[in-house]
Order: sequence, then structure tokens, then C-alpha cells
Amino acid sequence: MWRGRAAAVVAAVAVGAAGAAGAVLGERSASAGTRPLAGRVVVIDAGHNGRNADHPAVINRKVPAGGFRKACDTTGTETHSGYAEHAFAFDVSARLAAVLRVQGATVLLVRPNDRGVGPCLNERAAIGNRARADAVISIHADGAPESGRGFHVIVPGYVKGYTGPILKSSQRLGYDVRNAFRSGTGQPYATYVGKNGMDTRTDLGGLNLSKVPKVFIEAGNMRNPGDAARMRSPAWRQRAAKALAAGLSTYLRH
Repeated sequence: MWRGRAAAVVAAVAVGAAGAAGAVLGERSASAGTRPLAGRVVVIDAGHNGRNADHPAVINRKVPAGGFRKACDTTGTETHSGYAEHAFAFDVSARLAAVLRVQGATVLLVRPNDRGVGPCLNERAAIGNRARADAVISIHADGAPESGRGFHVIVPGYVKGYTGPILKSSQRLGYDVRNAFRSGTGQPYATYVGKNGMDTRTDLGGLNLSKVPKVFIEAGNMRNPGDAARMRSPAWRQRAAKALAAGLSTYLRH
């Protein structure tokens, strides 16, 4: 089983590298005793990309999104001081990948750096599907009115013909990530969306097209001064990565 999964992951990386999305294959460990996530595959989807704004024709073209079509990607948001969501998302993703690899997980990054364009939302979902990932997490930060603060986790809602098979597993993943993130970072639940740090959506193609358990996290509101200050801090981003790893580990080990 382990060798079969390894072959599938290697194949997924090869296919993903042929398109706009690069995938980075993490190290694996044979010692389940010291590396509790050995044998598990996690895909980390860092939202947006550093050069999206330079290529509007690419990111604005419509792609399948699960029963409808939607723009390939967006530029994301930023703090009032100019710290971009795409940079935050990739930094936390890289930190998270490092933590998970120490625990023995095989980790794929949907994009290998913050200097590219896309990939489109349908390709982001396809990377996790090809890898037969045990869990996929998409990392973002929000751009809500500055009076709102806090984080929320987004889980897929029911879309006929698409999300039914992953609803329960994604919801369990979402709650595990939510609980660990609040505990590990001290970040409050969002005051402006969702309920108790959870939100269900049917308009996100990255969730609708996923065939494996997947959630999004909006780690905070970049337009809120308090949230923005935390997200600009490397120390807080490291705490965020460790908290996300704890949530993923809880899900993957039960």
C-alpha cells in the first residue's frame, strides 16, 4: 500500500509540473514510531500567486468550478501597509510543509514559490485529486471591512454531482483545523462571517472539484489592524503553521 501510494504521488507531481502548478514532493520516513504521519499525503494550496496581477488575461479566463464557470484565480488582498495575501499564504505554506515533513508526511505544494501565475482553481483541485491526498488545505487571508477580525475555516457545501462524497470527511478536517488553529495561535473566530469559526460554501471551485477531503482557512482579516500585525510577524506565522500541522495531524491520525 505504501509503495502504491508513493507511485501515485510521484505521478501526480510529474503531471502537475507539466502545467502552471509546480508540486514539491516532501521527504518520507519509514519509521512510523518517530514520524507519526508516515504514509500520509498532504497537499498544501497557498492561495493566489505573486505575479497574478501582471497577467489579468490568464487569471480572468473562465474555468470549470463545479457546475458553473469562474475566473481562473484572483490577485488576493493585502494589508494597508502592502503585505500581500499571496506572500503570507506561501510563507505559512512553506512553514507548514516543513513541520509536516518532520512528522513523516509526504507533502506537495500546489505552487513551489511566490513568483508565478496561478494555477487555476480547477488545476489546484486536480493536483490534490491526482495525488490521492489524505487531506488538502488551502491557505488564505481575508480582505473584509477593517472592523471585522478573526479567522474562519471554510468547508464544502453540497453540490449535486460533485461534493457529496467528501462532505463528512471535509467537515471533520475543518473542525480539527479550526480547534487547533484557535488553540495554537490565540486568533479569535471571525466576527464578520460564519459561526464559531466555520463557514460552508458552494461557490468555491477548489472545494467543489475536490475528490479528497479539503478545506480553506482564512487565517485573519488583512484589513484589520490587529490581524494584520499578527500576520506580518514571522513568529506568529510559525505559530500558525504549527497550529495547522496540529489540526491536520489530529485528523490524519484518527
